[in-house]
Order: sequence, then structure tokens, then C-alpha cells
Amino acid sequence: MPYRRTPLVTDSYYHIFNRGIDRQPTFLTKRDYERAIQTLSYYRPATNSVKYSQFLKKPQDEREEILTSINRTGHQITIIAFCLMPNHFHLLLKQNEEIGISKFMANFQNSYVKYFNVKHKRTGSLFDRQFKVVLVESENQLLHLTRYIHLNPFSSHLINRDGITTYPYTSLPEYLSGSYTLSDPNKVLDIYPKRYEKFILDHADYQQRLESLKHLTLESPENI
Repeated sequence: MPYRRTPLVTDSYYHIFNRGIDRQPTFLTKRDYERAIQTLSYYRPATNSVKYSQFLKKPQDEREEILTSINRTGHQITIIAFCLMPNHFHLLLKQNEEIGISKFMANFQNSYVKYFNVKHKRTGSLFDRQFKVVLVESENQLLHLTRYIHLNPFSSHLINRDGITTYPYTSLPEYLSGSYTLSDPNKVLDIYPKRYEKFILDHADYQQRLESLKHLTLESPENI
């Protein structure tokens, strides 16, 4: 396993991201995005011995029993924010117990890749070998990271400005509704939906310009 320069410390926050090998697509259909979100949700609990693919095959009453049982143990990580893009993803996570992020990410990526390979009739790895990690060092950085993550579809020109608040594969709709299912920002941030929406939209064009400049720099002759 490759050496990780940034240690994953309990009660700390991290920006986690990974992309498809050679930038290949990792989410091709609506069902792919939905399966990824379901898998993220399923593997949050600290104790979970039933693989998600096996869980889905069980009768409804057994599934409810499993969910009740594993959720009693609490969550090994908290998802503060997330965004799924066609060839990569961003997660803003808090580690709640030792090696919680490592276990969560291994379960999520392994489960999703197996699903993706079966559905799309392929074999082998899908994501880069090791996910990337950035330690969040302040509450201000945490808040601005949520904005960066939520604006990613717009700054990457995947959607237009009108679609920022309704893009379904980020936690932004949850932030703006104040009803949280997968994300849980209120453990560390005070989110007021209308104020947060302004915080996002006021910065959208600027972030998109920065992203465009970054790509121009990376693709300039000096960097090829």
C-alpha cells in the first residue's frame, strides 16, 4: 500500500477526492450516481459486516433489522459535504474513530467498483489507487471547502448557473432545504439556507474563472 503523507487523525476533518484512472468516467448513468450515494450512506456506520450487494438481496424486513443494528454503533465518519462528478468525486469528512476514513473509503470504493464493473461489463480498477487527502485546519477553511465542492459542477462547466442549486449529486440541495439525509454540516457549521445560497452564488463566477485559468496553465506548452 502506498505511503500516505497526511495521517488520518480521529476528530479531524479532511477533503477527500479521487478520480477515474486516466480520467475515465466513473459515473455514466443516473443509476450509477444513485448507487454511489446509497453506498456512501450504507458504509457510514462503524460496524457493518454485511456487504451492500448482499444487503440488497435480502428481504425488506431483514434489511430493516440490519440497518437498525448497524446504526446503533454510531458512524465511523461524518459526511460534511459531497459532490459526484462524471469522472471524480469530492467528500468532506470528519473521522470519528481510528482508521474510520480508511475503512469507509475502502468499503465505498470496492463496493461501487464491483457494481460498476458488473453493470458496464468491464474489469479492473476504476479509481486511482490511492484517494487524495487534504487536512482541514480551520472552521473558515471548512466552510469555504463546502462552497468549492458544491460549485464544482459549475466551475467545471458541467452545468450552467441556473443549475447550481438543483444539481442532484451534491449535498447542496440538502444545505438549502435544511433537511439532511447524507450530509451533516450542523455538527460543525451553522448553515442558514438563504444566507448560504447567497454565499455560494456570489462566488460562482469567480470560482469558474479560477478553474478555467488553472486548466489553461496546466495545458500550456511549458507544462506539456
